[in-house]
Amino acid sequence: MIKQLKFLKTKEWILVALCVSLIVLQVWVDLKLPDFMAKITQLVQTPNTQMREVWIQGGYMLACAFGSLVLAIGVGFISSRVSSVLAFRTRDAIFRKVSDFSMGEIKNFSTASLITRTTNDITQVQMTFAMALQLLFKAPIMAVWAIVKVVNKGWQWSVATGVGVGILVLMLCIVILFAVPRFKKIQKYTDELNGATRESLSGVRVVRAYNAEKYQEDKFNKTNQKVTDTHLYVSRIMAIIGPGMSLISNGLQLAIYWIGAVLINKASQFDKLLIFSDMVVYLSYAMQIVMSFMMLIMLFMLLPRAQVCAKRINEVLETQLSITDGKGEINGEVKGEVEFRNVSFKYPDAEEYVVRDVNFKASYGETIAFIGSTGSGKSTLINLIPRFYDATIGEVLINGKNIKDYTQKDLHNLMGYVPQKAVIFGGTIESNIRFGESEKEISEEDVDMALKIAQATSFVEKLKDKKASRVAQNGLNLSGGQKQRLAIARAIARKPEILIFDDSFSALDYKTDKALRRALKKQKNKATTFIVAQRIGTIIDADKIIVLDQGNVVGMGTHSQLLKECEVYREIALSQLSLEEVENA
Repeated sequence: MIKQLKFLKTKEWILVALCVSLIVLQVWVDLKLPDFMAKITQLVQTPNTQMREVWIQGGYMLACAFGSLVLAIGVGFISSRVSSVLAFRTRDAIFRKVSDFSMGEIKNFSTASLITRTTNDITQVQMTFAMALQLLFKAPIMAVWAIVKVVNKGWQWSVATGVGVGILVLMLCIVILFAVPRFKKIQKYTDELNGATRESLSGVRVVRAYNAEKYQEDKFNKTNQKVTDTHLYVSRIMAIIGPGMSLISNGLQLAIYWIGAVLINKASQFDKLLIFSDMVVYLSYAMQIVMSFMMLIMLFMLLPRAQVCAKRINEVLETQLSITDGKGEINGEVKGEVEFRNVSFKYPDAEEYVVRDVNFKASYGETIAFIGSTGSGKSTLINLIPRFYDATIGEVLINGKNIKDYTQKDLHNLMGYVPQKAVIFGGTIESNIRFGESEKEISEEDVDMALKIAQATSFVEKLKDKKASRVAQNGLNLSGGQKQRLAIARAIARKPEILIFDDSFSALDYKTDKALRRALKKQKNKATTFIVAQRIGTIIDADKIIVLDQGNVVGMGTHSQLLKECEVYREIALSQLSLEEVENA
């Protein structure tokens, strides 16, 4: 948890120093109460004492109690403020870090785990830090100060207090020994619980369609039971703390009274009043000492789980990025040119290469298409262009420069990317088209143009609020084809040098597919276009078609050339079209 403190700035450290000062003042005020109580005890038992003197000492006690209340409120306010800032900056750091992850790093953490680390784990750290700020300083200061105050009040009482504190510490050690190992399991099972919940909710339509509610419930209950059992185990161990502390506190009070009674019984008449006064004062201080150790125990109850959570947070923050920014500037002389030189790629920790020795060059304005069987490496290959992964061997060049030399910001500003599964964000249709850093640069005409090219104008104009119509998160109020067309429009509106369509036309019917491709060719802002497709009809007019088979390039050329020269391409074509359609295409 220490590493999270780096997120606190000078302003927060000043507040921490102020908080410690208030705590010291509060302890001093709390420890003055027994002194006034002793004076009242002496006054009550002294002959001819005026009631006014008792009232004055009582007034001092009330003032101390009220002052302690005000100081406690101040300490609570400051600790809450600082801990909230710490949580805010830690969440921000995790979000920024995860945003910079490549696909390789993201796969090391499940989505459910990242959500838990950003929410539950940080909440645990925040709560513990707020408690620590109040108790970590107050408990030892109060304990030491109270011990100094009672050190000469009687060794018998000191022995009783020492025994009570020793039992408290022993109880704490037992709790830590058995409970701490379970805290890590609790966070792990929480990840699994979030994952099971997320899976059921995101796939609710499939679950219902297959009457699999019982199966999903059993799957959820199995994980839920593990979380419950672990929580119960820890809670049962923690349950001994409350009664144990009450037993020790009450037992100590009884021991002090019993020892005091013995001492008073043996003392002379003159010393009895003094011993009684010391007993009253010592009892108050002894309770402060025990309370200090109780506060430390409360902190130690929270600390182990917070430590586990902090470690999980640091695992994300300390993950080394495999893809880092270059320092080169965009080459303005060449535009939209993409070249693959001897590119091979395998996923991290994998033994086999997904694509091998790929070489081709795409000039500005050309359309390059990729086709092949499922798992042949088509999507993997084009994901190397925006650096979702880096090539294992070889290099990818854009405008004559290795993409590793660009900053990722500059690189992505050159591109419009449409993934296989359309991603639509909550907001409006227009906000989705303007999405990204280039939002302010996209005019109203650009939005209309993009919707028209993407063949989305027809359904957008039928909506009540047109482009201002609300879109639900993940586009749940849109059909698959509508979402896909909006995703395509978003890429086109940026006027990029390079357009990447990763099997983006599969959700479109043949008529819309053909109209969209025709409109792309006619648009004024030319772009080098990469298309991954399963349908021959989608790529038939491409300037260059690259055929992949098990990660190897087995054919490259136009449709007519590949029909003659590439057997794999011909088989794919004949599986989708008749011989007459293939030859006349």
